[in-house]
Amino acid sequence: MVVNIANLEEAKDRVRELLESNERVILGIVGAPGAGKSTLAQLLAEAFEDGSEAGIAEPVDHFAAWVPMDGYHLADVELKRLGRLQRKGAIDTFDARGYRSLLQRIHKGEDGVIYAPMFERDLEQPLAGAIPVFPWTRLVVTEGNYLLDEADAWKDVRAAMTEVWYVDVDDDLRRERLVERHIQFGKAPERARKWVMEVDEINARRIAACRDRADATVELPPLNL
Repeated sequence: MVVNIANLEEAKDRVRELLESNERVILGIVGAPGAGKSTLAQLLAEAFEDGSEAGIAEPVDHFAAWVPMDGYHLADVELKRLGRLQRKGAIDTFDARGYRSLLQRIHKGEDGVIYAPMFERDLEQPLAGAIPVFPWTRLVVTEGNYLLDEADAWKDVRAAMTEVWYVDVDDDLRRERLVERHIQFGKAPERARKWVMEVDEINARRIAACRDRADATVELPPLNL
């Protein structure tokens, strides 16, 4: 049965339930570009960062970690070589096998610190080794576009996660957010709108086609994530 999550407190309650029955929880958050995945992932990781939200007796740093899929964007130099730079964000512009390997290592509880890459928005490039996942990190929140896709290595990505939530939001609002984001990071307004309609929306349709595979649907207030 698909769980419906309507606010941040319900999201926290669900995380607590998962932590009660799992030694380590890998929570996936998926949705179309501009849906608010990163905002929700960051809020949850910050809320559980020291474990106090989970009710542990002695808070500890790095109880939770935020590991975005965007860290596995192919760098622009490689996208240029492949002729895919103008489709950046499409499913074949990510290192799916690398992302799968990371999640499998985290899922298996590999000894020592596991380092994950992050995506630097100002540079629009991935940065290796930026996010530590410690042996005592019990909640790993990961978010991205294709967590429920079944093409190639992506099907194994889903298998490594405890649960996946689909973030739903009004499409007009989502597109407005995307245009604003692209402008903020350097695109001219007309180019930003063109990118949203010709690149992001193609990806959004693919992502939406997988929503029935999610364990929960999240419909948070659009201005109060």
